[in-house]
Order: sequence, then C-alpha cells, then structure tokens
Amino acid sequence: MRKILGLCAICFWLTAGFVFAGESKPVQIGIFNPVQFIPSDDPIAGLRLNFLYTDNKGVSGISLGSWNKTDDDLQGLELGLVNWVDGSSYGLRGGLMNYTGKHSVGFDLGLINIKKGGVTGVEIGLMNWDEGFLHGLQLGLVNYVNGRFVGVQGSTFNIIRGNFSGLQLGAINFVNGSCSGVQSGVWNYAKEIHGVQFGLINVTESLKGVQIGLANYNASKEPIEYMVLANWSF
Repeated sequence: MRKILGLCAICFWLTAGFVFAGESKPVQIGIFNPVQFIPSDDPIAGLRLNFLYTDNKGVSGISLGSWNKTDDDLQGLELGLVNWVDGSSYGLRGGLMNYTGKHSVGFDLGLINIKKGGVTGVEIGLMNWDEGFLHGLQLGLVNYVNGRFVGVQGSTFNIIRGNFSGLQLGAINFVNGSCSGVQSGVWNYAKEIHGVQFGLINVTESLKGVQIGLANYNASKEPIEYMVLANWSF
C-alpha cells in the first residue's frame, strides 16, 4: 500500500508541473523540449537533467545535459555541450559553448564563450567574445572585448575596442582606446598608452610612458617619433 501511495505521489508531482505553470519545480528531467517533465514556462530550483535539449524560464541550482537552454537567469552550476542563457548567468559553467544574453558573473570554461552584456569574473576558452564591459580575467586563443576591460587578458590575439586598464599578454595586442597598464607581446598597439609597451614592435598614437622593443613608434612625435630599443614620453 505504501508503495502504491508513493507512486501516486510521484505521478501527481510530475503531472502537476504541467498544470501549475510559472511555479518553481525542484527537478527537471527531459529528452528534448517539449518532451520534458516540467514545461518550459516554469523555472527550476534544484536539479535539471536532459539527454538532448531542455528549456526552462529560469534555473537556480544544477543544470546538466547536452543542450541547456534558459530563457531568463541562471544561478548555480551548469555543465553541457551547449549552455545558452538569454538572461544573466551567475555561477560556474563548462561546455563546448557558453552563451549569455545579458550580464555574466562567475566562471566560464568552454571552447567558445560569448557574452552580450557585461562580465565580472573569469573566461577561459579558445575564443572569448564579449560585447560589453569586462572586469576580471580572460584567457584564450582569441579574445575580443567590444567595451571597456579592467583586469588581465592573455591570448595569442587580444582585441579590445574600448579602454583597457591592467595587463595584456599575447602575440598580438590591440587596444583601440586608452591603455593604462602593460602590453607585452610580439606586436602591441594602443591608441593611447599610459604605462609600458614591451615587445618586438610597439605602436601608439599618444605615449605617456615607456616603449621597449626592437621598433617603437609614437605618432604624436613627442618627443621622438621612431626609436630603436626604447622610446619614452612623460
């Protein structure tokens, strides 16, 4: 009798997910949306598992599967081949691709990390692509930041479209705005440098600091335009 009552309780809880839409549910198990116990309109506060693809309004807790889709915010741990969050993500994510539509706070480890909003935390991947402000650490083969960056960036190719404050390490370092800190690489470019450029070739349009390398170019010509080994302006 107890087993029957227990089975009935489980069946009621699973079917209740389809009746009471919008309430947080503790467990989600799915094959692919819409073949999942809890409908996509309901958030999950607990554990979410999927074999191919699952979609939910929001997730707080642990999300594991092949393709994890979250319409609003994700808070917690997420591991999968593709981790896709249309809202903001808070926590740790690991996968082949991590995507965040809004703000990201935490740690992302993946082959490709894409963020449409600001980032506070750590990104490690073959390609890291950020459209907004980044505050933290970014490591990869190719790093791209469209906004301002404060922190450390290490890669073969580092590209920052906005202003940068911190340490930039790579074969090619490019800052389209003002760089306050250190650039170290084979080829370094900053529209304005307030600090140090250390590499084989160093290029800037305005120098307030030191260039150390085989070839150093300061477009402002204050005090010297070209210099071998070292150039400086204060």
